[in-house]
Amino acid sequence: MYVGDGMARRVKPSPEKFYGSTIGWGGWTFRVLSSLQGVRYLDLHPTPFPVLEEKLHAKIVPDDLANEVVLDQLHAYLDGRRKAFAVPLDLRGTPFQQSVWEAVSEIPYGKTVAYADIALRIGRANALRAVGQAVGANPVPIIVPCHRVVGKGGQLTGFGGGLPLKERLLALERGSLNL
Repeated sequence: MYVGDGMARRVKPSPEKFYGSTIGWGGWTFRVLSSLQGVRYLDLHPTPFPVLEEKLHAKIVPDDLANEVVLDQLHAYLDGRRKAFAVPLDLRGTPFQQSVWEAVSEIPYGKTVAYADIALRIGRANALRAVGQAVGANPVPIIVPCHRVVGKGGQLTGFGGGLPLKERLLALERGSLNL
């Protein structure tokens, strides 16, 4: 708040700055956004940067050099040459969401687990709905592999990028996708 002339005025905070990059794969277009601390957001749709700026209340500066490491690792993963990511992340979420994302990060390449398994891993067996919401709120899908979380009995359920992308990512990891 600014008080200089006796009138109280709110000072609008500056938007956060992200470095943005675009990557394409098999007909999909993804947007990678990073802060100085690490990867903050991976959009699985060809959402224009101005729309993402408004959604995230941020300023996005196109900069592939700032995202070089994550772009290289995403390309290697999507080409079937990488099974895990080693990039700094700058994730924002509640402690509960963070615990879910950490458990999801531990799912091995090529494997799937049910939401109930994640709930058990974090010691909240009765929190299936909350686990589902936290998985759905994952800001960096693929890197934190929420596509590996499935419904009871292995059925494919919701995924921010859509079920066709989830199926394709799982096929890639099973080795049954022709690259």
